Amino acid sequence: MSDEKKTDAPAQPAGGDSNNISRRGVLQGLVSVPVLGVFAYNVLKKKARDEAKKKAILSELGVREGGPAVIPNAISKPPSRKIRLGIIGVGGEGESLLRHAGFAHPDFIKNAREALKKNPGDKQLEVYVNQEDLNVVFTGVCDLFDVRAQRAIDATKVDVRPQGAAANPPARRFRRYTDMLSSGEVDAVIVATPDHWHAQIVQDAAAAGIHVYCEKALTRTEEQAHAVYDAIKKSKVVFQLGHQNRQSESHNKAREVIAANVLGPIALVEATTNRNSPWGAWVWDIHKDGNPTTIDWAQFEEQAAHKVPFSLERFFRWRCWYDYGTGLAGDLLSHEFDGVNQILQLGIPHSCVATGGVYHFTDGRDVPDVFQAAYEYPDRKLSFVYSATLANGYDRGLKLMGHDATMTVGGTLSVSADGESTRYKQKLVDGVIDASQPMFTYRPGFKGIDAVTSATMQYFASRGLLFTYRGGRRMSAYHLMIQEWLDVIRNGGETSCNIERAYEEAITCHMATRSYLDGRRVTWDPAARRIV
Repeated sequence: MSDEKKTDAPAQPAGGDSNNISRRGVLQGLVSVPVLGVFAYNVLKKKARDEAKKKAILSELGVREGGPAVIPNAISKPPSRKIRLGIIGVGGEGESLLRHAGFAHPDFIKNAREALKKNPGDKQLEVYVNQEDLNVVFTGVCDLFDVRAQRAIDATKVDVRPQGAAANPPARRFRRYTDMLSSGEVDAVIVATPDHWHAQIVQDAAAAGIHVYCEKALTRTEEQAHAVYDAIKKSKVVFQLGHQNRQSESHNKAREVIAANVLGPIALVEATTNRNSPWGAWVWDIHKDGNPTTIDWAQFEEQAAHKVPFSLERFFRWRCWYDYGTGLAGDLLSHEFDGVNQILQLGIPHSCVATGGVYHFTDGRDVPDVFQAAYEYPDRKLSFVYSATLANGYDRGLKLMGHDATMTVGGTLSVSADGESTRYKQKLVDGVIDASQPMFTYRPGFKGIDAVTSATMQYFASRGLLFTYRGGRRMSAYHLMIQEWLDVIRNGGETSCNIERAYEEAITCHMATRSYLDGRRVTWDPAARRIV
């Protein structure tokens, strides 16, 4: 749907071109103005020429110029039956998911109102209250830190809800997630714990017939990925992995570009993560009320690879250790791979070589802060290269490089022809296409990154992972992902990041982790379903 405003215009003769007539009349009128007229005439003449070139290019490419990307399952049916939700793990990500399901903590409401007073362009509150009512009731909360559990309860009973949604009774706290699953009080759960707990919780939920929305990465180890995959496939539960780029208009528009073979044969894909702040390197705040009394450390450690004494650093900054996650592989490579997989449907690679080290944040962590992984897809004649540093913030973006053109994808999308292209050779010679300028740019309602201040948040916003657009209106990608999951629970179908896509992401990331830790090239054996 186009966002252009329509105006009434006088009727034109049959077969006439109102745009050309209007432009001709303007140009003739401007010629009568001695100096300004010549300048304006040349400007409009160039604009008309550029528009004609653009239309010719887009026509040949087979890519629609205007309108939103076609996004599967983007239009929700009105929510029917009420779904009882539980949430397991309510740290920063969990609280965000709770909010995007329609339950914002009072602190968020207060801070968003204050931000709006200071900056009328701040859209945090607007996006929240304009979310669709998902017709859910949060009945259960489980977190190992008393403070976070109470914050989640406070959020479930907040009176500021999207589009006048009904009030929610305070959710019940469960100290163990197994008690929640067996309570008979939840139909579906959101899992936002540290990675080392994902596998066991998802398997137990599937066995109990409870639908699962799980944050990425799917699992901490390869063996866990196999177990989770098998458990979901044997069950009838609806599974969704939390990759918000699945709701990004630019990512879905990129699929249209690929379908039209605009880039020609693609030999190289480059994805990157650059962040340059302690927060971006997982040096997260340690809560002042965190202590052995308020934190169930014994339960936190149950699924850890190695048991250690109580540690506030490990509890609040768990991504820094392989005992609980896989660092850059599970946190950020996972996002980039899923984006590429969404666009190209690559699946699991044939082989991987990964390198890196702890070079900047020498604070006791064992996951690298500089990391590279090179994947090979010989059947696709393609290499996928990922590189990351947590000590530099230069934005290098996601690039898909074909023989005829290169596409850069993030919150927006652009396609530039290659100077040595075969497909566009004549148009390059004729000057119809300029290799130094994008021949196609897609900006879905994009007006810059608003209401985003930190470098880490800007990184996610630039990739369409925080918000996206529908018909020019900014919307939460988190909300749309949860909405899709609930739609499938109610109406059937498949989620966009189902267990098949989740398994591909998990194995791909685990290949990089295995290669780094073993110091060798690893390959995927599809027959045995094993990394070797």
